[in-house]
Amino acid sequence: MNLDTKEFLYPGHAFCPGCGFMIGLRTVLKVMGENTVTAITAGCLGTNSGLFPSSPIKIAAYNTVFESAAAAASGIRAALDMKGKGETNVMAIAGDGGTFDIGLQALSAAAERNENFIFLCYDNEGYMNTGIQKSSATPWGAWTTTTPQGMLKSSHKKNMLEIMALHRIPYAATACIAYPEDLVRKVERAKTIQGLRFLHLLVSCPSGWKFSPDKTIRMARLAVETRIFPLYEVMDGEHYELSLDPGYHPAKEYIRAQARFQYLSDEEVDEIQKEADRSWERLLKKVSPPKDKRPGRKT
Repeated sequence: MNLDTKEFLYPGHAFCPGCGFMIGLRTVLKVMGENTVTAITAGCLGTNSGLFPSSPIKIAAYNTVFESAAAAASGIRAALDMKGKGETNVMAIAGDGGTFDIGLQALSAAAERNENFIFLCYDNEGYMNTGIQKSSATPWGAWTTTTPQGMLKSSHKKNMLEIMALHRIPYAATACIAYPEDLVRKVERAKTIQGLRFLHLLVSCPSGWKFSPDKTIRMARLAVETRIFPLYEVMDGEHYELSLDPGYHPAKEYIRAQARFQYLSDEEVDEIQKEADRSWERLLKKVSPPKDKRPGRKT
C-alpha cells in the first residue's frame, strides 16, 4: 500500500479523542490527492471544517447545508467541466444523517442522473455532532438520547448500500477504517470510474457508541469480524464481489463491548446474532463472478 507522503489534514482538530472518521478521512484524502474538491455538509466534519477562521482540511472544500451534499457536488462537477477541468476529482462527504436521512433525496437524484463524482458516507450510526440522536443508520437495540433506556431503537439499520445498488450506479462499496488496505483499494478503484460512485465507510465513534477511545480500531474490526458490517462491492447494481470472508465471530463480542447496548438482555443479543446471520446469507446469494471484470461503466 503506497500512499501519498503529503498530509491533507492539518495536525490538531476539534474532533473527539479516538474519532474513527479522522483516521478514515486522512487515508481517503491521501488517495484522492490535492487535485480534489470536496462538498461537505453539516455534521461532525461540517462543523469542524467550517469553524472560522480555521479548518483541518488542506484541499478545496465547499461547506453546504445538511441536505445538499450530492446537489452541491453535482454543481461543482458541472462548473469544473465547463472550465475544462475534467481531471479534477469531486467528492461529496456526508455523515449517515446527511446520507441515509436528510440528504437521501439529493443523493438519489444524483444517482438517477449518474453524476460524475464520488459520494463518501462516514457512518458513525447516529447524529453524533448534535448530541447522539438516532438516525436510520442506528442499529436495532442501541441507546441514543432519543432512544433512551426503556425505548431503545426498535427498527433495524437501513441498508444504504443496497439502496444505492438499486439505482444501478457504476460502483458502490462498503469499507471500514480497520481495513486500510481494502479502503485504499476501493477509493483507487472508484477514481478510475466515470459516473456516481458511492463509498459507505464505517467509522467507530467512542462518544456515541460508548467505548474507550483506545479501542476505536478494535471496535471497527469487530463489526466486520462478526459480519454485522460486511465488506463488499457492487458494480452496475448487478455484480457483487465479497471483499472479505471474516469467518465466524459471535455478535456478542461486538455488542457487549459497547455501553450503548448495555441494556440488552442475552435473548435480545441473540436476536442481533440471528439478524446478522440472515443478512450474511442474503449477501452470499448475490455474490457471483461478474460477467464483466471491468469496474463499472467507462466513458
